[in-house]
Amino acid sequence: MYNMKKHIKSIKKGIALFAILALSTNCSEDILDQVNPNVITPASFWNTADDANKGIYGAYSPFTHIWYYTRFEVFISDYRDDVVNGYNTSERTAVGYFSGTSDSNATFWCWQAMYQGVTRANEVIANVPKIDMDTTLRDNITGEGYFIRAFNYFNLVNNWLNIPLITTPIGEIENPSLIEQANPADVWAQIESDLKEAQSLLPTSWPDSEAGRVTSGAATGMLGKVYLYQGKYAEAKAEFLKIMDGRYQLMDNYAANFSEEFENNAESLFEIQLIADGNGGWGGDGPGRGKGAAFQPDIAPRGFTNQNGMRINNWVLDLYKDEQTINNEMDPRAYATLFWNGTETTNYEGEVLESRTYKNQSYTDAGYPSTANDVFANKFLDWKFNGHTDSQNPGAWHGSGNNLRILRYADVLLMFAEAEFQLNGSTVAALKAINDVRERADMPPHTSITMQDIEDERVKELSLERTRYFDLLRWGKVKSRIVDNPQFKSESAGTTAYKPGREYIAIPQNEIDSNPNFEQNPGY
Repeated sequence: MYNMKKHIKSIKKGIALFAILALSTNCSEDILDQVNPNVITPASFWNTADDANKGIYGAYSPFTHIWYYTRFEVFISDYRDDVVNGYNTSERTAVGYFSGTSDSNATFWCWQAMYQGVTRANEVIANVPKIDMDTTLRDNITGEGYFIRAFNYFNLVNNWLNIPLITTPIGEIENPSLIEQANPADVWAQIESDLKEAQSLLPTSWPDSEAGRVTSGAATGMLGKVYLYQGKYAEAKAEFLKIMDGRYQLMDNYAANFSEEFENNAESLFEIQLIADGNGGWGGDGPGRGKGAAFQPDIAPRGFTNQNGMRINNWVLDLYKDEQTINNEMDPRAYATLFWNGTETTNYEGEVLESRTYKNQSYTDAGYPSTANDVFANKFLDWKFNGHTDSQNPGAWHGSGNNLRILRYADVLLMFAEAEFQLNGSTVAALKAINDVRERADMPPHTSITMQDIEDERVKELSLERTRYFDLLRWGKVKSRIVDNPQFKSESAGTTAYKPGREYIAIPQNEIDSNPNFEQNPGY
């Protein structure tokens, strides 16, 4: 067994199997058609516990594909929201200003990596229960398969809406090129079903040597999130309450959630396990391909990246400045999230926080004009812990092994507060949940809340954590917050390309061309 950070190497061993397992081979009766006993086939695989472990490692692996969370996913999440103002008009920023096209690599690559995860999870779900092995481990691995499938479908339906729903191994489908797009309601129902299965099969925890593998708590948190996204507030509240039982805690220091030093901590429900193993590479998730945080050059401050990059819209910094801590200082979360031209300091958790970036430089130390007011990102750069001097230190992609946190307990508390508020208003329970998050940051407690208070708290707590755009989408605010504020995309091309329906991404053109049953999304 391996630590999730370390078993990335073991993941690679299982990846090549899926190219074979996804194929359906018809045997000829010709006596010359002999089977090579050294080649792995569906019949020779899925027989042992080792096969099961390799299979689930392969299902996790697309998360660390450069087309997914190690890099390109940031362009279809954070780069689309009202926080990020992406520089230039490349295909990477195009989706963010509603000008994405169906033949864009940025459109296709994320789609493909997500469906790789689905395909591999389908193989696990279909085959692992048949293996004669320890029943508990067999159930746990099957539960991981259900979680991974559900999670990928959650991302697919939120990004593309009208997607095919595939729940069986691709080799068992008679004509994959005729698969139809599913009703989004059916996709949501499948996600719910998969997460319930995952809840029942996954362990509450793994040994320390297996840190990073999903647990029943992760499945419960995701199920609550899935209900919340559909407006099923009572169901969401019930799920969140299950894990508000003490098994997770807020870290004392907010910044601990974004440093490699404190990965898989008490606040974490699910995070992408990244590793700076010295590998580079582009595309693919096989041996020798990098598994580090290659998205860092896309969020780093200008001058510390060789990519186009982006800046943060100034309203976000203004929101942090709208109120002060109980000590009359700036919200400490601002320093972990942003880098700006300012001399503010905050005493927090035994430190004096200041606006700093790589090499522990202030805004002017970094070479920006003393009169400039551009705001940049800081979250996940982790330069203080790693001693990095720029976003591609030590000079290539994948230079940081800092895990990407996807779901943490603070988010659960804020989602619970939202569900409770939607059901019952500003109750004691809703106030306690949001105030627990605020107390960790030394912010004064609310005595009553509105929905706007919840929305603002989510910005302060969760910016640059791949959630904001999808919050706006589920609240029906993409047009009012982004389209009607073209200045938020002023560094690219504004928002004039918007058409109704472009809240979602175009279905990849190669899928449209190869399947007569596929229809393009509205607005394209």
